[in-house]
Amino acid sequence: MTPAKSAVKKKPVYRKLSAIETRKLLQTSGFVQMLGGRLARVHPDGVTLACPVHAGVHNVYGALHGGVPASMADTAAGIALHRHFGGQQPMTTVEFKINYFLPVHEGTLFARARLVRVGSSICVVSVDLTDSERRLVGMALVTYMLLGNQIGRAHV
Repeated sequence: MTPAKSAVKKKPVYRKLSAIETRKLLQTSGFVQMLGGRLARVHPDGVTLACPVHAGVHNVYGALHGGVPASMADTAAGIALHRHFGGQQPMTTVEFKINYFLPVHEGTLFARARLVRVGSSICVVSVDLTDSERRLVGMALVTYMLLGNQIGRAHV
């Protein structure tokens, strides 16, 4: 008799999206386009998005509205994961925490997403938020749930 074959399930192997494919994916988000967001750079462990800061995204005190860095952080995390999974894995945000350190009044906001843990169902991404002067203006920690075959329920 031969020994029973192992019932170990193999993880699928994904091809990361290229910078061009990642940029095209980001362009499908009307909300990010409305904010003026763009892909600034791809990294082995994530992406950096950039968003212009102007009066149209200021709060009543003349600083960048907190919803903009929050949206850019969530989007950067999602795009980093979509890139990692080759655009083949539907997912959704399940937890989001952000800390704001400094106000931003002008220039560009950068959201640098780093994949911290990529699991079989839960993924964690950290996002550093910096300004044009490279000052750390905030940080976010974003948790995504992979939806498997639940196509049509994913978002970035």
